[in-house]
Amino acid sequence: MDFISNKEDQELLSRCTLCPRECGVNRFEGGDGYCGMDAGMNIASICIHRGEEPPVSGPNGICNIFFAGCNLHCIYCQNYDISRPGGDYRKSTTTLKGTLDLIEKILSDNVKAVGFVSPSHVVPQVKAIIRGLNERGLKPITVYNTNSYDKSEVIESFEGIIDVYLPDYKYITPDIAKKYSDASDYPEVALKAFKKMYYQKGSTLSMDKEGRAENGMLIRHLVLPGHVEESKKVLRSIAEELSPGVHLSLMSQYHPTPFVKDLSPLNRSLYKAEYESVVEAMENLGFRNGWIQDMESYRNYRPDFRKEHPFED
Repeated sequence: MDFISNKEDQELLSRCTLCPRECGVNRFEGGDGYCGMDAGMNIASICIHRGEEPPVSGPNGICNIFFAGCNLHCIYCQNYDISRPGGDYRKSTTTLKGTLDLIEKILSDNVKAVGFVSPSHVVPQVKAIIRGLNERGLKPITVYNTNSYDKSEVIESFEGIIDVYLPDYKYITPDIAKKYSDASDYPEVALKAFKKMYYQKGSTLSMDKEGRAENGMLIRHLVLPGHVEESKKVLRSIAEELSPGVHLSLMSQYHPTPFVKDLSPLNRSLYKAEYESVVEAMENLGFRNGWIQDMESYRNYRPDFRKEHPFED
């Protein structure tokens, strides 16, 4: 674990307070905290992903680094194989050098961006990877793909390091956040993180001539079955607390997992009328930049992390 070289990161991981959980565990001694991860790389997969929003994937896909573990345990998580402690997945690599070698190989195939997926509990590892790539003369677009349960000071520390923020905005109601993600403070924490991102990036999502995002912020929201009004409140919060000029991705890709088979209404798919109602609210709130999905999108977002290429058949 020599990639954890600076004293600040060593202290953070020896009594972990990286995320709002502030478990206080020594991750050098194992993964006993909420996320279940130790102080290692904790990477489940490094692969080309072509299924992100068009400006994120770009014409050739993005090199996504999927970290194992998570500081939210969303009961409907589509990536439950890797997000829950003890999940069924294969490790792509366990060393910084191995990680950098895999990323460099993918970048050599005309891929311009590197995405860090579910990185809130592995911030020192993210920074070590970026430093390592830069030391090799590689300057990819960096994408922070987060559930947004991030401390605002962590987001502040990424200024000048992260090019594109790709955060989820899951809930605005504490009781719903507690019930589904075991984090009643999620709405408050996430909004503070968004404001830090917005301070750094503003509403503009800068793109290159091929339509690839180079700098900015794009907020995602997954519409959940039976929670249309919650989605509308989330959108209103973005419009009022940030700006209706912010780029949005309104997702319809929800698919029930085995963990919600007995929990209504999450044990069903999203109705078309529900999604269309939220899309209409987005338009009425004056949002002018964003993407929507078709109702069959869930078929394309069911990865198998036991495979070398989780998103390919």
